[in-house]
Amino acid sequence: MRNDMEFKIPFTISNVEALKRKAKRFERLTGHRKLKLSEYLQGIGVDMTARQYLAVCYRRFLFNILIFSVILTSILGIFKISNFFTFGIGTAIAVSFFIYFNQRNYPRIFVLNKKRNIEKNLIPVLQDMMVQLNSGVSIYEILANIATSDYGEVSAEFKKITKEMNSGISQIEAIEKYAKLNTSEYFRRVLWQLSNGMRSGSDMAIVIREGIKNLSEEQTIQIQSYGSKLNPLIMFYMLIAVVLPSLGITFLIIISSLLNVNEIILKLIFVLVFVVVVFMQVMFLGLIDYKNRRFLRDKDFHRVIKRKSLEGF
Repeated sequence: MRNDMEFKIPFTISNVEALKRKAKRFERLTGHRKLKLSEYLQGIGVDMTARQYLAVCYRRFLFNILIFSVILTSILGIFKISNFFTFGIGTAIAVSFFIYFNQRNYPRIFVLNKKRNIEKNLIPVLQDMMVQLNSGVSIYEILANIATSDYGEVSAEFKKITKEMNSGISQIEAIEKYAKLNTSEYFRRVLWQLSNGMRSGSDMAIVIREGIKNLSEEQTIQIQSYGSKLNPLIMFYMLIAVVLPSLGITFLIIISSLLNVNEIILKLIFVLVFVVVVFMQVMFLGLIDYKNRRFLRDKDFHRVIKRKSLEGF
């Protein structure tokens, strides 16, 4: 099974190097203050600057407008649609904007998925390391074993670390190097604990055991905090999308039978209720996704955890 997530710009067929060469002329159109995008690209580990990535997006945007305009206007013209040129160009621009938006935000989504994959497998990795350490396996062999195991992105990161070690870099320097580059706060903390323990000559079994304990406690607090934020949304959803429509339809049926409401009006009311319920369902899913993304990318999350732990949260 493939452990590492391969970065590929969506809606493109060429590799990163080829896209960089083709979009070189568009770099002058990009700005200079794209620090967040630079952080995402650095966290992914792709050999590409923010200006180069935006140049690829701009080039693809113009190319898509041209291609889709020719295709759509030709199809609409064949079917003799009135104002086919306007509709074709407008649709081409809309589709191109959609593709550009996906490409522009893909590094952030990729980093978020990578962080989730790492943090999902982090505690099992530490437990595996603990078992191997108690069996007398050296730290280097443990890292090499994790790198060849099926722990998703964690194995991919340890593979990079062991590759650095094999090139002649010391274990501590290799671990600290990828502790600085990784985007997961949990994984960075684990690597810093490992490097500090190795540098100070501490008992690594105690270091890893404490790491497992701290991560377990913080994940429990994270789940409780996230659940408390979802409770008001769930109540809102149950009231607006379940209780009120059910009571409203029952009330409408009773009133319509007593007042002989026109059949067309009654059908329109039911259609309107259906549309409102579907809209509320979509809104609820959007709010859940927004809360989830905002909660995961909160930079001060770990400080909040520590403060709530001290307060007895």
